[in-house]
Amino acid sequence: MLLNIGIVMDPIENIKPHKDSSFAMLLEAQRRGHNLVYMQPEDLFLKNGQAWSMTSELKVWDRPKDEQFYGFGGSHERALNELDIILIRQDPPFNNDYLYSTHILEQAEAEGVLVVNKPQSLRDANEKLFASWFPECTPPTLVSANMAQLKTFIQEHRDTILKPLDAMGGSSIFRVKHDDPNISVIIETMTDFGKHHIMAQIFLPEIKAGDKRILLINGEPIDYTLARIPAQGETRGNIAAGGTGVGMPITERERWLCQQIAPKLKAKGLYFVGLDVIGDYITEINVTSPTCIRELDAQFDLNIAGTLFDCLEQIIKTQQPPL
Repeated sequence: MLLNIGIVMDPIENIKPHKDSSFAMLLEAQRRGHNLVYMQPEDLFLKNGQAWSMTSELKVWDRPKDEQFYGFGGSHERALNELDIILIRQDPPFNNDYLYSTHILEQAEAEGVLVVNKPQSLRDANEKLFASWFPECTPPTLVSANMAQLKTFIQEHRDTILKPLDAMGGSSIFRVKHDDPNISVIIETMTDFGKHHIMAQIFLPEIKAGDKRILLINGEPIDYTLARIPAQGETRGNIAAGGTGVGMPITERERWLCQQIAPKLKAKGLYFVGLDVIGDYITEINVTSPTCIRELDAQFDLNIAGTLFDCLEQIIKTQQPPL
């Protein structure tokens, strides 16, 4: 079964192919003989109520660093209902432009395209807030724009993490203790004097053992996690913040956490999700462009993108009417 696979992503020339999960998906789709179609978010448009895009045919190659790893063929306008699957792999921030992309892709979905992940669910499941739907799985957490409430939370829990709701890669995250002389200015800056909500969580000392990334495909976790160990003097384990990725088998507690959220993921069409776990708790549920495929593949001889496409191809097969 040969398919037309579209991908909406940030500029491919800026990725690091040896560690990019979108690139792993492209390689696997091409290995299976599928046709690849490349789009950037600004290429999407609606014409007379139908979803379209400027598109480029794409080829990819798994080559050593610093060698050309992609090539474009013909470029033209294309109705998105000519595609079988569209992968949304645009990085946050989740701003208005991202929102508009999901609306256009939702129209493509209505025209019969399998969009991964489901556009409405991307809008519904903010990566910071979504974890709060599962309070039995999360540490003490407050989401608020109220400076007094945030200060009270910090005083109560003594050692906390403050983070914005729309960033990624560990950016703009602060560790704040109850006696920090900069509490007020940090909260004022992050909330813009009470105008914007932020998240406060207790600091989890288990971060020293890693901020674990668990990848789930249609609610089922991969058997290995990537523990992102903070660099010396850091409290953030994100690879983008200098963390080191160390693979390890998934634990029974982590499987239990996955079981708690799996039904909701399946119901919402969130086929590829990255769970962030510190110690015994989920801290974030990443639904926009989860990473760590290539690191886990390399350490454990896996093919995570292959598992994903097995799932997606089965969905396409069952959706197609009988001949």
